[in-house]
Amino acid sequence: MRRFWAVLFLLLMLPACRAIDEHTAAKEIDFAGKKRTYLLYVPLNVTRPAALVIVLHGGGGKGAQMEEMSGFTALSDKEGFIAAYPDGIGRNWYDGRGGDFSEAHKERRDDAGFIGAMIDAIAKDHPIDVKCIYATGISNGGFMSNYLAVKLNSKLAAVAPVVGGIGEPFHREFKLETPVSALIIQGTDDPLVPYDGGEVAGGRGTFISTDQALRLWVWATGCRQEPTTDELADRDSRDGCTVKRMRYSGGKADVEFLKIEGGGHTWPGGPQYLPKLVVGTVCRDFDAAYIWEFFKAHPKRDK
Repeated sequence: MRRFWAVLFLLLMLPACRAIDEHTAAKEIDFAGKKRTYLLYVPLNVTRPAALVIVLHGGGGKGAQMEEMSGFTALSDKEGFIAAYPDGIGRNWYDGRGGDFSEAHKERRDDAGFIGAMIDAIAKDHPIDVKCIYATGISNGGFMSNYLAVKLNSKLAAVAPVVGGIGEPFHREFKLETPVSALIIQGTDDPLVPYDGGEVAGGRGTFISTDQALRLWVWATGCRQEPTTDELADRDSRDGCTVKRMRYSGGKADVEFLKIEGGGHTWPGGPQYLPKLVVGTVCRDFDAAYIWEFFKAHPKRDK
């Protein structure tokens, strides 16, 4: 059974890949004695300081696949931000979960340091608005988004973890030295990263529940405990999902939670990359544009 899950995770986020967009550049930097790679999409004629959105693949994925499935390259053309799609060595990120289920976790690799170095390298070549640097990702990339919020809180303005929680034992050190806002996105019927926490499918480490993670974020930002609550419009009644929205404010940064009732281990508005029996259903009531709108509304605040 463990072998089955290992193979499954290598297949995650593997839609049919098109060729890299002609304006997407393959980049590499030296970090900690290794060549680290990423794809960079810079819209034409960007001259003013632009926002930077870092989009992180899941376990078994690559930056090119995340560019394909996320929709952020098309958004960057429309909205004028720069998009980066980094690659984890061995197709995984070290995100604070214990265990040796991947090369990254076995070595406790400094992937946060790599992302910080990548940001600096991009800023040397392109006009970056330092108050508008954001990170999002799915699954392992969602765990990594939470991890980066702590490890790179001086650089990041906001994060948006998608179907990825806060790993154990990392949850014990979850605090923010400078404000970081968060948009947390989680499906209630996720078969791989369960809403109630515990063990990630395939023995890939443990993590706290979504509700616990939300409480940590509210505490870390100093937001009021009671959110304002509503629902997103049910744009596609056939997808079997509805989205409850909870907004926490009044702190040094804002926290928003999109609870996808009936949602699976999938990217909102993205492809059904594996059968529903394996990963659950895709919510089509919102997509990457919602994440971008949240980012755009949350530049870096002063302490």
